[in-house]
Amino acid sequence: MNPRERRAARHRPPGPDTGPGPRRRATPITPARVIDTALGVIAEEGYEALTMRRLAGALDTGPASLYAHVVNKADLDELLIGRLCAELVLPEPDPAAWREQIRGVCTQVRDQFLRYPGISRAALARFPTDLETVRVNEGMLAILLAGGIAPRAAAWAIDALLLYVAAYCLEVSIARRRSARDEEPWVLDRDELRRRFTALPAETFPHTTRHAAELTAGEGHDRFDFTLTLMVDGLAHRQA
Repeated sequence: MNPRERRAARHRPPGPDTGPGPRRRATPITPARVIDTALGVIAEEGYEALTMRRLAGALDTGPASLYAHVVNKADLDELLIGRLCAELVLPEPDPAAWREQIRGVCTQVRDQFLRYPGISRAALARFPTDLETVRVNEGMLAILLAGGIAPRAAAWAIDALLLYVAAYCLEVSIARRRSARDEEPWVLDRDELRRRFTALPAETFPHTTRHAAELTAGEGHDRFDFTLTLMVDGLAHRQA
């Protein structure tokens, strides 16, 4: 079976067990091991450091051996996001609690992405085909439909919510990386940013200088929670 056929097989439900295969070496390179190693590289060095060559080196093999298990970097990205989705817990849809449930799923996705700096980039501009990714999409759709959201509005809302989560996590990862550099420690310094705003000429920036505290307010994921609630509450107006 060539790599593309292997990739297609991963998107099909598992069939019956056909028994043990041929004997293999103690530590064979498998898709699972490839994913584990790739996530390790990302956790230590960030998503931008993950290349097929870097991954092959981490596996102590050559690129040719790696391509026997993944088709290309895009295929690897799909496997990585699928692995993170496999760890998400989806609730039984409750019409009375659909807002809290959909926010809860998005929060789980956020926390998974932030464990691996920059990995949310792999989720952007991608149509879900991995079974675990589709499982999450199915679960989110079930929650919104149970809440009375029209099917098309629910489908588009899922796309918008996941896009926001991915973008938020990517921005946080970039900001954290920049703030770690000695020459850019002010990136996450709220006091410094507030001072810059208040130092602006008030006649030119009256609102910015007056509301500098509000513009720089928020702890932890306060802004994430605010935006997510804003999006989900807006859906309530589109109930079927």
